[in-house]
Amino acid sequence: MKNAEDLKYERARKRVAQLKSYYIHLGVYVVINAFILANLYIKSGYDNESFWDWKNFTTAFFWGIGLLFHTVRTFGIIPVYSSKWEDRKIKEFMARDKAEKEKYL
Repeated sequence: MKNAEDLKYERARKRVAQLKSYYIHLGVYVVINAFILANLYIKSGYDNESFWDWKNFTTAFFWGIGLLFHTVRTFGIIPVYSSKWEDRKIKEFMARDKAEKEKYL
């Protein structure tokens, strides 16, 4: 069985991987959408009125919704997704398994 230091290290490693994944997602979102919007602005002939049409921002909008969910999951803004909730549930299941095991000993 792993000791407490190994468990802490594993949890920290997973958290760093989760943060890295989020920041890569955020960076790709910014770069790709900036490129798309700059390209659309140039193609519109620098016409502000035609550039600010809804269809030009659909990619950024819908991808932004996905990024919002990734943000919620990464930073635990909603308690159901938080790591504290996960830890509580893990402890709850472990206690339940231990009680079940002790019942038969």
